[in-house]
Amino acid sequence: MMEDVAGKSVLITGGTGTFGRTMISRLLATDCAEIRVLSRDEAKQDDLRRRLRDERLRFYIGDVRDHDGVMRACTGVDHVFHAAALKQVPSSEFFPLEAVRTNILGSANVIDAARVNGVRSVVCLSTDKAVYPINAMGMSKALMEKVAQAYARTAVSGDTVVSLVRYGNVLCSRGSVVPLFVRLIKEGAPLTITNPEMTRFLMSIDDAIRLVEHAFTALIPGDLYIHKAPAATVDVIARAVARVFDVELKADVIGTRHGEKLFETLVSDEEAARAVDEGEFFRIPLDGRDLNYESARDGARGSQGGPAVGYTSHNAERLDEVAVAELLMKTSEIQAELPSQRVKEPA
Repeated sequence: MMEDVAGKSVLITGGTGTFGRTMISRLLATDCAEIRVLSRDEAKQDDLRRRLRDERLRFYIGDVRDHDGVMRACTGVDHVFHAAALKQVPSSEFFPLEAVRTNILGSANVIDAARVNGVRSVVCLSTDKAVYPINAMGMSKALMEKVAQAYARTAVSGDTVVSLVRYGNVLCSRGSVVPLFVRLIKEGAPLTITNPEMTRFLMSIDDAIRLVEHAFTALIPGDLYIHKAPAATVDVIARAVARVFDVELKADVIGTRHGEKLFETLVSDEEAARAVDEGEFFRIPLDGRDLNYESARDGARGSQGGPAVGYTSHNAERLDEVAVAELLMKTSEIQAELPSQRVKEPA
């Protein structure tokens, strides 16, 4: 990726979030000419400006829901990483139209603004909750994927290349369970566990960045990329956080919240039938057929080394307490909370 951004202008929507901050640091270490950050949070933008103090950074206060604002942010841009989204499952259950406006219509605004401004590429960030969705957030992200793929299906040579990535929980990111567990431990309160047997994919922010860079480098219209993430039960995650902080686990099982699943899926059974195994990643090629199915009988490609069945947090590699604790100790967020502590050695 490094040589691909030399002398280029890059826009990150939702750029003050976990992904955005990390990608900004990555880009600042390159010869990237300009990095634009579009987000609604002026306080976080000011914090980033003061902390990084790099003249290549440009900040745009705005919302992807506002087409005109996105158009201005995209003017003169070469590449876009679209990370802006409503990500909280319970809040989207109570305010589903807000998820529609941001995750679906906002994404359509980003893609259209990129097209009009001649942006070379857009990588859209999606979530495992978009597969077999049962909640409003997942449904809105699933339709975001469809919006991106519908554009890619009709794009012609020279148009903006839109591709996608889909990943599970990023450790210590906003809205993930780990920061909640850390806060409760520091307060001396029991860790609230929805369902101990619930499984979730786990990946580091570095894994997420590598996945996005892989899609960015490939530059294939409409294709969707997935990182082969391991998984763990919520009970194991809670025990791992307690291990890191060297405290005895006190748990309060509160039951499944609105819109939550017992397990998540990164590759559906249907996608597995045509997935391509690329080592660290799966690639789901775009089904580029049009509505004249009878003239494209061979258009639906079969599997090229992908999983035989869907890739879920129930059948993925399962991490134990020690492995999850080791992952947590590699994150800067946990290191900041525990500057002088060490993860407990396995018994």
